Amino acid sequence: MTDVTGEILRAPAEVGYADELAALAAADGGDRPTGWRLTPRAVRAFVVGDPALGVTRKFYGDDALVDRCVVTLMSNRGLLLVGEPGTAKSMLSELLAAAVSGDSTCTVQGSSGTTDDQITYSWNYALLLAEGPTPRALVRGPLHRALAHGTVCRFEEVTRVQPEIQDVLIGIMSDKVLHVPELDGPDGVVFAARGFNVVATANLRDRGVHEMSSALKRRFNFETVRPIRDRDLERRLIVEQTTGLLERADVSTRLDADVVDLLVTAFHDLRDGVTQDGVVVERPSAVMSSAEAVAVGYAAALDAHYFGDGRVGGEHVARQLIGTVLKDNPEDGTKLRHYYDVVVAPRARRDRRWKAVLETRAELDR
Repeated sequence: MTDVTGEILRAPAEVGYADELAALAAADGGDRPTGWRLTPRAVRAFVVGDPALGVTRKFYGDDALVDRCVVTLMSNRGLLLVGEPGTAKSMLSELLAAAVSGDSTCTVQGSSGTTDDQITYSWNYALLLAEGPTPRALVRGPLHRALAHGTVCRFEEVTRVQPEIQDVLIGIMSDKVLHVPELDGPDGVVFAARGFNVVATANLRDRGVHEMSSALKRRFNFETVRPIRDRDLERRLIVEQTTGLLERADVSTRLDADVVDLLVTAFHDLRDGVTQDGVVVERPSAVMSSAEAVAVGYAAALDAHYFGDGRVGGEHVARQLIGTVLKDNPEDGTKLRHYYDVVVAPRARRDRRWKAVLETRAELDR
């Protein structure tokens, strides 16, 4: 694949981490499942890191979860990653697909408008009218390509898809075959090549939107991706993620350690509903995930770079935090005012960082 990392906003994992994948492949001497680009150990190392090979950690969470995911992909069941928004389910599915198949772009983006032809196959209607149903007129969807080439197919937000469309997966995952009845002979049957599997994701906040059938659930192993509880790990994640984003944006501003600490503290206060000092606060309905924390940190740095002196302070974090909390439910404004009054104000009397946060209190009343 051509190196286009400098030309596009975000490269897929197999492009952005091509050097790391090459290093893992060169040092990879163990047993490799048929159809896999790397051994299971190397796939794990790509996700959780291997300092000896210069491979960075990309998923901050439960390493045992990663092990189970890799084992599932070697089995005859699909992998379903479930969890709250912002827990890196999609990123983990991308990393696994990149390491196993060398291609993370074979993806179905699920929505209420997803149709079965977007998942399996459709037709080039100009050719269909001119030639009739021929292999040349067939437009192969992500599942068709994954079956034929023996790769991992990602199915994002599977529970946002209508149940009758979800159930297209049942026969494919059971029999490992896709039928194209319009085509005769071998072209009308696509058998799964070795290496084929499906990694799906589902948002727990969408549970009940389009519940998966029992038959489809039996075709998957479920793994729950949980929010990061370790504050030190979350600080490291925020620093690494925001640094990468700012480098790609050609912005020299960075988050100092004290600002990262403030950001992590505020997110944990609001996420847990209680501070480390035992002060109880109302949890907002907005998602207070690690992904949101990274987004707040990145936006705060951009704010400081372009509208300030380049040094990120508590006021920059607070402005972006307000937008994050208030975007889902106007009633969260009352909860955030309470947080300012009972948590931020006392801290501001003894810590200049939190004093800068308190100065943004008036923005909640605009």
